[in-house]
Amino acid sequence: MSKSQNSQAADAEKASPSDIKQIIQGLNEDLAREYKAIIQYVVFSSTLKGAQYGDIAAQLKIHASQELAHALELARQIDYLGGNPTVKSKDAEFSADSKTMLEIDLKAEQETIKNYRVRIRQAEGAGEFALSEKLRAIIAQEQDHEIDLKDALGLR
Repeated sequence: MSKSQNSQAADAEKASPSDIKQIIQGLNEDLAREYKAIIQYVVFSSTLKGAQYGDIAAQLKIHASQELAHALELARQIDYLGGNPTVKSKDAEFSADSKTMLEIDLKAEQETIKNYRVRIRQAEGAGEFALSEKLRAIIAQEQDHEIDLKDALGLR
């Protein structure tokens, strides 16, 4: 490949400002969902009642710390792309019923996974391959959370 062709190939992967803006907007939505997850996992891990939920309550504490790590990574990526990380959370949900708490978390994890899949495609389409790899690592943990919650709910 000539130098000119190399340059054209590199430019073809360069994202437009509108693509980057859309990715930042999506990442901020993801960040707001991570904040919500942190809040819910902290509260739910402390308020789950019943011997059958002892193991998952301990697991939710681990999930909370992993969600914080996800939020920190998303904020870092948003800043790298030239955006400002959001300071607003999605509205956290609550239930006094332990099973309902876990169902709330499961639904949220499934929504989060779906949105990260979209974000990975956006990142790759914009040539932001490092971002897509970071998101793949996050989605792997989110899928582990989904498995833990399904197990606790007897859905697997």
